[in-house]
Amino acid sequence: MMKRSLSRTVFIYFFVVILFSLSTVGFFSYLESSRAIDEQVEKYVTQVINNALLQTDNHLKTFERLSNSILSQQIVKRFLDMDPEDSYEYYRFQNEVRKNVLQKIFITYPTQINMIYILGYHGRSIFDDNQNFSANTVDPSDRLRELIEKTPEQGEIAIMNTSLLEKDQGHVITIARKIRGYNSYAVKGILAIEIKDQPLTSLWSTVDLGEQGFFFILNDNGNVVYAPETDRLGDVLQTDISQRVQEGNERFIRNVRGEPMMFVSRKSGYSGWSLVVSLPVKELRAPISSIRSTTIAVGIVTLVVALFLAVRFGRSIVRPLRHLRESMRETEKGNWSSISGEAREDEIGGLIHSYNVMVSRLSEMIERVYRAELREYKTQLELQNIQLERQRAEFQALQLQINPHFLYNTLETINCYAIVQDSDDISEMVAAMAYMLRYSIQTNLEEITIANELNHVRNYMMILKHRIGREFEIDVIVPPKLLLEKTVRLTLQPIVENIFQHAFADGIEPHHFVCIDARKEDGYLQITVEDNGVGIEAEKLRQLQERLRRNRLADTAEETEPYKRGGIGLINVHRRIQMVYGDEFGIRIESTRDFGTKIMMTMPL
Repeated sequence: MMKRSLSRTVFIYFFVVILFSLSTVGFFSYLESSRAIDEQVEKYVTQVINNALLQTDNHLKTFERLSNSILSQQIVKRFLDMDPEDSYEYYRFQNEVRKNVLQKIFITYPTQINMIYILGYHGRSIFDDNQNFSANTVDPSDRLRELIEKTPEQGEIAIMNTSLLEKDQGHVITIARKIRGYNSYAVKGILAIEIKDQPLTSLWSTVDLGEQGFFFILNDNGNVVYAPETDRLGDVLQTDISQRVQEGNERFIRNVRGEPMMFVSRKSGYSGWSLVVSLPVKELRAPISSIRSTTIAVGIVTLVVALFLAVRFGRSIVRPLRHLRESMRETEKGNWSSISGEAREDEIGGLIHSYNVMVSRLSEMIERVYRAELREYKTQLELQNIQLERQRAEFQALQLQINPHFLYNTLETINCYAIVQDSDDISEMVAAMAYMLRYSIQTNLEEITIANELNHVRNYMMILKHRIGREFEIDVIVPPKLLLEKTVRLTLQPIVENIFQHAFADGIEPHHFVCIDARKEDGYLQITVEDNGVGIEAEKLRQLQERLRRNRLADTAEETEPYKRGGIGLINVHRRIQMVYGDEFGIRIESTRDFGTKIMMTMPL
């Protein structure tokens, strides 16, 4: 009874635990798999539509640019202004337009263009040579009225799936736009380019949507522009799908022949066409059904195997206990037989074995914990090294952020001097510019002297003199004994540049000045740059000082920060000083509106 009871209990517990685990895992795995498949299908369909939409728009934009090149030809505009009664002049314009404009286009796009024609309001028309048409054999009046109605008045293009000739209907796409004359701004005619739909058909036919899925395109009137050869299209168009697409519904389900179909659409803002993908819901759910069937089958097999193992496991537990019970009964009878230590299978042997297993596993766990701690320590070291490398890279990147607009403006000034006059000023500017470039592009972390920085400012002032058209002297009252003190590269010049861009933003007046000073104070080196410009508003100054305190190198694009645009920026200079000397050093700013600004850089001696 004991063996049967214990075995049954173990079996029931195992059955409940295994069944619950398999059911829970299978249920949530099925839900998660279904959700993941739905997301993947939707992403795939969206990507297919977006790619097809993008490539279609790019193809049509190519011919819009082509129409721009035709409209820019003076011969075309002059043709629209000609006297329609002058047959000789019409003949001359017709030959020149075909030879100098249309034939070049057909050479470039020999297989893509079906026809190009220009319809003038004065009754004269020019057709492309490839079609061998003339105004005497084709009456374009109906086509002209249609295009006048459908093309915008301001010269924008209109995209249609109609043609001049009946035989080309349904096989070409027309890009049309109004043309203005040469002598006035009034509209004098219409340019139409009929392109073959074969390139677009080849593009759209490559879309793989499974066995029953297909892809079609509707214009802004709900008419079919493209559709594959499928017997389901007629049933689809008989429903309200076209109306739903025109209303802007991008994803919906409709029954077609009693079978639910999912429709996903995207509308092109360029052509006005709606690209629609139709997929059977059953085909979309096929992978999910397969997952459900597989999950159930695997669960049943796993349950059977687990129950078999549970029975074996129960017996393996009961057998040692039965042996121990028999030995205890013999002991009760007085048969004091000892159990050999080599073949012991009683509870003591089980406890010893369990203990050994426990010790072995504990040893393995301690070893794993020790190794995990070593890995964590190694990871922390690696992260520290990565952070150090990032700081170095950040320093070099900050040093390379020279304002390109200043260089471009300087080069433009030099170019103007070279064109207007042969002046020694050009040599002076080029020499100063070359020195500034050599000085700026060095990215090593070594410190340089105040004298080097002042020389960099001097070169900048040489160039600025020619840009502003006047001399401006900076007062430098740095004691000679401090000129060889170390500082950080590219700190003074960006501050001076920002002063001229912001402090004197409304122009340099005779009373304006900029003063550079340096002094030792409590074992620190302090360099001061002061101006008497417009100063900084209190709120903006508070924001700037807060960013200096937080070491913020860049904020959102909506922030407007004084003393930042047009140069490397005060925040940049502040951060670079801290990278070299530490966070206790950097820049402080004092400013009063309409009285000027004082910028102080603090560094160790």
